Amino acid sequence: MIQALNLTKAYDHKTALDGLTLTVNPGNIYALLGSNGAGKTTTINLFLNFISPTSGAASIDGLDVTRDPKSVRQRVAYIPENLMLYPQLTGIENLEYFSALAGKKYPETQLREFLSEAGLQTAAHTQRVNGYSKGMRQKVGIAIALAKQAKALLLDEPTSGLDPKASNEFAALLKKLSIQGVATLMATHDLFRAIETGTHIGIMREGKLVQQLASSEINHAELEKLYLQHMN
Repeated sequence: MIQALNLTKAYDHKTALDGLTLTVNPGNIYALLGSNGAGKTTTINLFLNFISPTSGAASIDGLDVTRDPKSVRQRVAYIPENLMLYPQLTGIENLEYFSALAGKKYPETQLREFLSEAGLQTAAHTQRVNGYSKGMRQKVGIAIALAKQAKALLLDEPTSGLDPKASNEFAALLKKLSIQGVATLMATHDLFRAIETGTHIGIMREGKLVQQLASSEINHAELEKLYLQHMN
């Protein structure tokens, strides 16, 4: 479970996040929509403990992210818009390294299974990451989540810059993790992907969560109209 309770982040002259309260249960994919500066990335960074909250609390799997960061890191996987991997290492070497950081050690056959389950072609397993497309890199990110046995997945614009095929493949992987019980919080600008992939949708404006709903309650045209109403 991913949970924020009255989570707030204020800087000297601006409140970047204002009293956010939300819950992402196991198996849910929560799409967080909003324009630049709405507070989406601030939310993700607070859950990752990259920054400290001014007030309120953020927890993952029942653990406060600021009080028990090491245990939280073992339970969460993070895929940003541009996933940082070691370019001179192969896909399998990157997976082995990041799995070890999470305290996991696997034989090569198991590492390959994770990469294949994430949709990475077998031939790419032993290729250097500096030759990967963005979609291939994101698949390594999914493989890392599988290897870590992550209970929570935090995504910041993960499909930005992907072609439609790669974006669809990534969405299918998120749904597979959802079936496995992973709770996913995804910051995105993509209204279509929010409807197609998400189970729940939140709309943010100027640091506040102004609307929450289940994706089953609305279609794309209705979401677009609702989103624009909040942005105006």
